[in-house]
Amino acid sequence: MTWDELIYWCNNCTDCDLCKTRHNVVVGTGNRHSKILFVGEGPGYYEDIQGEPFVGAAGQLLDKMLSAINLDRSQVYIANIVKCRPPQNRDPLPEEQTACIKYLRQQFKLIRPQIIVCLGRIAAKAIIEPDFKITRDRGKWYNKKGIDIIATYHPSALLRDESKKPAAWEDFKQIRDKLKENEENER
Repeated sequence: MTWDELIYWCNNCTDCDLCKTRHNVVVGTGNRHSKILFVGEGPGYYEDIQGEPFVGAAGQLLDKMLSAINLDRSQVYIANIVKCRPPQNRDPLPEEQTACIKYLRQQFKLIRPQIIVCLGRIAAKAIIEPDFKITRDRGKWYNKKGIDIIATYHPSALLRDESKKPAAWEDFKQIRDKLKENEENER
């Protein structure tokens, strides 16, 4: 599948009820050849309106976090588990995640990232393991099919509870170090 085909299929998807209330399908944004892929849970209000992930307050915080490790949106790819906004920003239901995960898997195939960063528990449960606990398991590295995967707090969780920011900063330093290690191994 090509990017154009993926975008077409996402934009025309009716596999779950989220299609009935969406304004825009939010496929993802960023560098399609990036070594790092950030995955959140799903679009919020502003993302649904603009058709781009992480554009609200959580997105502004994510931009600052990326900048702190010398990255910006042009160097990474950002996507979500579900491509349509759940009403009132509720967690995506299991059946919605199941209906949409095929699109994220296709993004994995097209991007071929070396690192996946799960932003929050919903992404971590879908990508790492169903019994993932964000407070217990964040900051640990996993490897699946040769891809290094780590989970950290979702930026919106950090906005609600600033006491989690130091732990998230430690996670982002690990991400920075893993990118550097991968670059050194490629030389």
